[in-house]
Amino acid sequence: MTARNNSIAEPAACRVCQEFELAEAVARSRRDESRATDCRVLRRRHRAAEHGEHPEHREPS
Repeated sequence: MTARNNSIAEPAACRVCQEFELAEAVARSRRDESRATDCRVLRRRHRAAEHGEHPEHREPS
């Protein structure tokens, strides 16, 4: 994804996005699908609020 302007960080370089991705990976390794789902939802909300992504945008599972 390309940033729309200089004030919006690109998600790939965003520390918060990376932390949610790591937390999801840890949850999956522990077979905690509930926590993994929580991480995906929180990351999606973060991206909508901070990166201007549309809430209906879905990431591949």
